[in-house]
Amino acid sequence: MNGIKIVTIGGGSSYTPELVEGFINRYDELPVRELWLVDIPEGQEKLEIVGALAKRMVEKAGVPIDIHLSLDRREALPGADFVTTQIRVGQLDARAKDEAIPLKYGVIGQETNGPGGLFKGLRTIPVILDICRDMEKLCPGAWLINFSNPAGMVTEAVLRYSNISNTVGLCNVPVGMRMGVAEMLGVDAERIQIDFAGLNHMVYGLNVYLDGNNITQDVLDKLVNGSGLTMKNIVDLGWEKDFIKGLEALPCPYHRYYYQTSKMLEEEQKDFAEKGSRAQVVQQLEKDLFELYKDPDLSVKPEQLEERGGAYYSDAACSLINSIYNDKHDIQPVNTRNNGAIASIPDDSAVEINCVITKDGPKPIAVGDLPVAVRGLVQQIKSFERISAEAAVTGDYHKAMLAMTINPLVPSDTVAKEILDDMMAAHRNYLPQFFNRIAP
Repeated sequence: MNGIKIVTIGGGSSYTPELVEGFINRYDELPVRELWLVDIPEGQEKLEIVGALAKRMVEKAGVPIDIHLSLDRREALPGADFVTTQIRVGQLDARAKDEAIPLKYGVIGQETNGPGGLFKGLRTIPVILDICRDMEKLCPGAWLINFSNPAGMVTEAVLRYSNISNTVGLCNVPVGMRMGVAEMLGVDAERIQIDFAGLNHMVYGLNVYLDGNNITQDVLDKLVNGSGLTMKNIVDLGWEKDFIKGLEALPCPYHRYYYQTSKMLEEEQKDFAEKGSRAQVVQQLEKDLFELYKDPDLSVKPEQLEERGGAYYSDAACSLINSIYNDKHDIQPVNTRNNGAIASIPDDSAVEINCVITKDGPKPIAVGDLPVAVRGLVQQIKSFERISAEAAVTGDYHKAMLAMTINPLVPSDTVAKEILDDMMAAHRNYLPQFFNRIAP
């Protein structure tokens, strides 16, 4: 009755104003009493800038949300109802390495796919599990809402290696796909429903509905006739018409890395030569955003934030929290335990799928087996996620080597080892589980 307490770890993120806006817009049914923004000492300056903007936003909106800033999550966590995580271990400099090093070996460098996705997981999972251990002691009943990438791999690790059962992973890709279809058709996004099933950044739209009517074929026809569905951070290369007609499902933007590998690699290499990595582009975007955030007259989320590839993450998080808190029983695509929803994925694995959102969490909507055309690729990526999570937890070099090799974007075990060793050396400071092990 006294409102809820939310702790956001990674509170100095440039995405935080979108989160604050989401809580403001939903205040009548989601009474946030306290919002704690937590970061690490290296992020203190950004935290203070974002925190000041957050305070101006709630003041302008006239809602009684108390904003607290902290560099100590243990100070913030006691009594939390929801904990959101939006962290980037190693910051954008680490992302730049994830993107640049694989390119040296003729392999796609991307922060959540291939070698980059592996190393982002190796750096991120131990930190998330540390947060889980703190939650077990300080707010054991709280919900963990994670949108730190790679969100599917992180959710897999939390489900397998922590005692936090109240956990959900979030991604903005399904949101973007739904909005893209609405734009393609010239209708309001609320009228569009998509049956999502698969994995994080490997999700398919199995059916598309407008006002409850199945329009999948119409959407696929528009897709092959030039209506693109992509994101700010992924180049739109279009799709081969005959491929989409054969697939009979709506691919997500990240599928380009797997179905158009050579073209995507060529684009990456060209962009890297001309502009540097995507991380370097984002660094400039972030610099510009934080200059905006410093303006004492700014008291709303600036439109420029939507230029970031992760726009709508935070709004999706607010919708999810709202639905859990109010037991809405609405349908949202999230990362959660499969529990038999997708027949070709182990029941105890994390999947990205439409769920009914209740006060007890997401209830996956069963789709049966995935179409045979996509089943093998999804299973291969799930194997990659499982082995990657195990390597992240154990610090087992051989498991990391296995994960690198079985990823479909890596052409051979020889190339895998070269990239693995290069990236291990580059990220050494953020991989203590590999380098600080005591020999048996």
